[in-house]
Amino acid sequence: QVQLVESGGGLVQPGGSLRLSCAASGSILSIYAMGWYRQAPGKQRELVAGITSGGTTTYTGSVKGRFTISRDNAKNTVYLQMNSLKPEDTAVYYCNADLRSWGSNIRDYWGQGTQVTVSP
Repeated sequence: QVQLVESGGGLVQPGGSLRLSCAASGSILSIYAMGWYRQAPGKQRELVAGITSGGTTTYTGSVKGRFTISRDNAKNTVYLQMNSLKPEDTAVYYCNADLRSWGSNIRDYWGQGTQVTVSP
């Protein structure tokens, strides 16, 4: 059984920083793309940042230059460093991973979500 466990959310003032972590565990054979999504109240879930197994990254326009996604393949962990946070970054942040586990084809998995609130 595969699990994605996120950590690092919380309350921060505008201009502050947070670092999210997401660790994948279980009977994992290979992890391919990993990413962070977010969902604000009343809005659809959106991709914030993604990273391939080779380290190629992509970002949604509103976070470019402020957020950095990275991964540690040895630890099956993906990170999201968020700097210069704005109130509009407030949302529940979800980790996603495309991976192959024992006895299963490639599919995507989701974490439980972690709340990020940016407020004075």
